Amino acid sequence: MKRISLEQGSDEWHEFRLGKITGTILGDVYSKRGGRKIGFYQLIADRLGLEPDDENRMDRGLRLEDEAIAIFEEQSGLKVEQDGVCVSDFSDQVINSPDGLIKKDGKYVGAIEIKCISPARHLQAIIEEKIPADFESQVVQYFIVNDDLETLYFIFYDPRVTCKPYYCISVTREEIKDKIEFFKEWQINTLKEINEIVEELSF
Repeated sequence: MKRISLEQGSDEWHEFRLGKITGTILGDVYSKRGGRKIGFYQLIADRLGLEPDDENRMDRGLRLEDEAIAIFEEQSGLKVEQDGVCVSDFSDQVINSPDGLIKKDGKYVGAIEIKCISPARHLQAIIEEKIPADFESQVVQYFIVNDDLETLYFIFYDPRVTCKPYYCISVTREEIKDKIEFFKEWQINTLKEINEIVEELSF
């Protein structure tokens, strides 16, 4: 073992720890089930000098959304409409708020979702070439709410990651049709149960 004299909590201490596996970080990196946890990608971000900041994720998303849409439109040749909330035809209690919609022949057949998240999460999407699992329900809801939707363009945008600030993953209805059916039915049944409980408690 080699011992280095650094005052705990000092700037030098924090700087020395960046990109290294500490006892605290080990739990964020190691997964009993295999695969990679977010700590793995945080170590990569640290090594690349991509430090997270204190900006609220939603504020960052609103600030950078137009930039991401402009890149998408330029690369895809598609025109994006921005505004509003979408309500499903089968229930006014099942909705979603798209970051953008793409119209073709009078129908909204495309949509975009933009994520301006931490550098570690951004790198995770790029390296794994897939949408992180905790965004799955958001992906599925787009297709549940909009029966005409054919493709969702899930965009990751972070100008701090200069090697690849923009990354887009396309999801089609066909790819996730089983999940769409399952979660649509689940929402119908859950809302029915909630409505019955509310009605019972209202009298």
